[in-house]
Amino acid sequence: MAATSPRPRGKAAAGSWQWARTAETQRALLDAAREVFTDQGFAEASIADVVERAGSSVGSLYHHFGGKSELFIALWQEYTQAQEASATAAVAAAKQAGEVDPYELFSAGARGYLEGAWERRELSLLFNAGDGPPGFELMRRRRGREWIGQNDTLLKLADTSLDRLYATILTSLTGEGAREVAAARTRPQANKIIDAVLEYTRRLMTGGPWQPPAKSGSGSAAAKSKRAASRTPARRPPGRQPATR
Repeated sequence: MAATSPRPRGKAAAGSWQWARTAETQRALLDAAREVFTDQGFAEASIADVVERAGSSVGSLYHHFGGKSELFIALWQEYTQAQEASATAAVAAAKQAGEVDPYELFSAGARGYLEGAWERRELSLLFNAGDGPPGFELMRRRRGREWIGQNDTLLKLADTSLDRLYATILTSLTGEGAREVAAARTRPQANKIIDAVLEYTRRLMTGGPWQPPAKSGSGSAAAKSKRAASRTPARRPPGRQPATR
């Protein structure tokens, strides 16, 4: 018979049990909060409903999270991390398969994120409803800027205002697409939206970021040519005379 590791005793055993108990309580509260918030929204949800579903107590909720607002934010952070993990895993799988093209890598990450929005659609709709605790929208905007920075790095863009705008447009397209995916009634409808987002992404990425035309002197070569043509008298076809009255 294989030897078994001795079970921890004394303070070590008590600490291990307490950690497991704490994690179990927090999980129960988060799961209950997910049900209550998605059913009622943040403003209408009550702590009493959350602790009743969790089989916990008001004191325990305040001990582990601090209140309803903090519980909502903890749920959002967990959702955000899960969404990031879906996108990161998709990009990593594409790289593992030998993909190096920035468009393909970005598209793989976008698809992973959009698929996650469908899998977590109730939470996605909750966090996009505009019904959250004070300061939540500011947190979302800050996280959005961080996401843009990550995509900027993935696409290997230059540190210019135009390239940052380009990364912002692509990131916003994925974010808005995720909202539409979450609102889809059926999986086939969600699939069509995902395909549309990736097609729009392909069109935007064709040719890379927009660059303004190079200028020299008083204008571009095309503009100079146009001005020169306007100063040159028009020639009449040979053999033709001006009409007389």
